[in-house]
Amino acid sequence: MPLNIPNLLTWGRIFLIPFVVGVFYLPIPAVEQNILATVAFVIAAITDWFDGWLARKLKQSSAFGAFLDPVADKLMVAAALVMLVQLGRADALLAFIIIGREIAISALREWMAKIGAAKSIAVSFIGKLKTTAQMVAIPLLLWHAPLDGIDVHAAGTLLLWIAALLTLWSMAYYLIKAIPEISALER
Repeated sequence: MPLNIPNLLTWGRIFLIPFVVGVFYLPIPAVEQNILATVAFVIAAITDWFDGWLARKLKQSSAFGAFLDPVADKLMVAAALVMLVQLGRADALLAFIIIGREIAISALREWMAKIGAAKSIAVSFIGKLKTTAQMVAIPLLLWHAPLDGIDVHAAGTLLLWIAALLTLWSMAYYLIKAIPEISALER
């Protein structure tokens, strides 16, 4: 496991997960819980973009980093969604769709890699849109309070619905891309 700046940022994102969840168990006012969780999640989201950029810029890409980065992203999103459902700020159906898709597509990618067809289901533009919608929706729902007259909860909920729809669309896209490989194995 190479210890370089991009991988350290990814590990930092993983270490923020218990903080984002745990802050809601601290005996502090809800407003402070919301602020701390939101700031931690936003830092994690920024490092998600930044670690990939740095890996390319510094030529520090590694197989381990390519594995760890999406794991960190999925763990952070899943933990935040579960916490939001527990807090009554997100619909369990939306969390199930998003988390379920992540598990299914991760398994599909692993299987496609085993048969030498990983490039068939490389990250798509729709997948990036889905991630962007999630990474904006979740902090809005963690924040929860109105901000300059904007109903942050309503905006976050709308974006989470959009993320769930994009999640289903991207899952269908990846499954359709995998069909030729699956069909070839059946022959």
